[in-house]
Amino acid sequence: MKIFGVDIGGSGIKGAPVDLDRGDLVEERFKVLTPHPATPESVADGVKEVVGHFGWTGPVGITFPGVVTGGSTIRTAANVDKSWIDLDARALFSERLGGLPVTVLNDADAAGVAEMQFGAGRDRRGTVIVLTLGTGIGSALFADGVLVPNTELGHLELGGHDAEKRASTKAKEDHDLTWERWARRVQKYLAHVEMLFSPELLIIGGGVSRKSERFLPLIEGIKAEIVPAQLQNNAGIVGAAMRAAKEA
Repeated sequence: MKIFGVDIGGSGIKGAPVDLDRGDLVEERFKVLTPHPATPESVADGVKEVVGHFGWTGPVGITFPGVVTGGSTIRTAANVDKSWIDLDARALFSERLGGLPVTVLNDADAAGVAEMQFGAGRDRRGTVIVLTLGTGIGSALFADGVLVPNTELGHLELGGHDAEKRASTKAKEDHDLTWERWARRVQKYLAHVEMLFSPELLIIGGGVSRKSERFLPLIEGIKAEIVPAQLQNNAGIVGAAMRAAKEA
């Protein structure tokens, strides 16, 4: 079965058709830059460009970097324009895509369900947390394989700031941090998450997971097993398609 997935991030909007039997992209993903300001209308135009690139005419799953309730309503918008809040995103995207059926969910939740089905969390029980490090920090919390949606653990306080302002990939780039200095910040964040949730497994995703050997070995003192995401930066696309297929 093939379904289209779109992953909206702080820096890019990317998508591709997904083979849900394999949990992998059918074709190389297509990406456009996230507009700034990232208003609903401009982001919807970007999604239309991505979907149109493939000539897709079926159901579409779309991730959003914030809390999404009821598969449609946006409740928070940390790294995009605040005009998203309380918007019916499903209606907006469906209209922009010519009436195609659309499902919307939190971006990290999408990455998480993909990792739990096809990646590093497959067949794992207990408490598992997937963290996506990028423009911000997204989180997906699972209890015995069941998702607790919209946890948004990137907004936990760390050093007097939102954790994502200290330990995201963007924070590393903005402050020109070495891998060693950034790993210490990530370690402090993971220690805080572990103190709150006592997970058996922490899965580190986002684009930086491709370079996990540069920082994961530097993280010490965490009792949970820490592994890189296997689907890496495609996890959100796959998870979005999975949710769209479930609701189709």
